[in-house]
Amino acid sequence: MRRAPRRLTYAAGLAALEGLALLVGGVWMLVLGLTGQPADRQQAVTGGVTLAVLALLPLLAARGLLGRRGWSRGPAVITQLLALPVAYNLLQSDSVAIPAGIVLAVVAVTALVLLLNPETTRALGIRGPGNAGR
Repeated sequence: MRRAPRRLTYAAGLAALEGLALLVGGVWMLVLGLTGQPADRQQAVTGGVTLAVLALLPLLAARGLLGRRGWSRGPAVITQLLALPVAYNLLQSDSVAIPAGIVLAVVAVTALVLLLNPETTRALGIRGPGNAGR
């Protein structure tokens, strides 16, 4: 089996990085919700569990990309498209969240460029409209 193109490997790495960040954030919220004194314990626990579950999408996509599975590009692209409004909201804040918004925006745009690159598309065996028979 041929080695995956670098663009595909980089896209998988970025998706995995986002998945790990979501998982760490979810576990952090969950732990604080269970052990700390949050204003709303139920909201903290629910938010933590939600983030941890959402981490599965980019993590599964990253694994699929590394395995050169065509289905994996869809979840990876969806993850990036969902990250862009989050980055925008972080950039609108007046806090230390602005650098996080910059990083998230750069990662999301970079991953989108890598995922939509023709070399990546060919490596995943994805054919464009009208090319299904070829």
